Amino acid sequence: MARVLLIEDDAALSRGLTATLTAEGYSVDPAFDGASGLMMAADEPYAVITLDVGLPDMSGFEVLKILRARQCKAPVLMLTARDAIEDRVRGLDLGADDYLLKPFEPKELAARLRALLRRPQVDPSPVIRVGRLEFDRSHHTAAIDGRDLELRRREWVLLERLISRVGQVVSKDRLAAEVFGYDEAVAPNAIEVYIARLRKKLEPHGPTIRTLRGLGYLMEED
Repeated sequence: MARVLLIEDDAALSRGLTATLTAEGYSVDPAFDGASGLMMAADEPYAVITLDVGLPDMSGFEVLKILRARQCKAPVLMLTARDAIEDRVRGLDLGADDYLLKPFEPKELAARLRALLRRPQVDPSPVIRVGRLEFDRSHHTAAIDGRDLELRRREWVLLERLISRVGQVVSKDRLAAEVFGYDEAVAPNAIEVYIARLRKKLEPHGPTIRTLRGLGYLMEED
């Protein structure tokens, strides 16, 4: 399930795009201004970013420039109501991967995102190893000493979130936001349930997931 950062200040458009992309199988995190989008992008390795040019606090061009300066390699699809060729050239020169002019059909946006996600990954090494656990992002597999782990979708996402931050504390709220979709009903103990399931599947030779009461969870390399 590819995670999309949608930076769009039009609340109605954002809701509509979120609904369409969620139905297409994406997990969407909406941001309504440039500062919020930059903060979220710094905290989460998104698969793709959809960025409106006309934001209330800064232009999408400024956001894009900062993203690329921070070495954010996620594909960026720019949304704009301005059809001037100079604007499109500027965005592409700053590191945008595609452009979509408003108004557009949400289905076209979804198709553009699929095309961007089909491009070869920039990261040449999608495999993460933590102790005896080998986690392969590109093939959605995980194995301990060559033994494949049978993970359900949310267990896989949860493991990916923890393994990408080995040695760091990840809050329960952050995990819930990343494992479950936007506006999806989440039981209060859902993360605890999934952590318990994941621990059982990692035993006895996988990395340890520690609970730090009041802080969150920490994956340690054994």
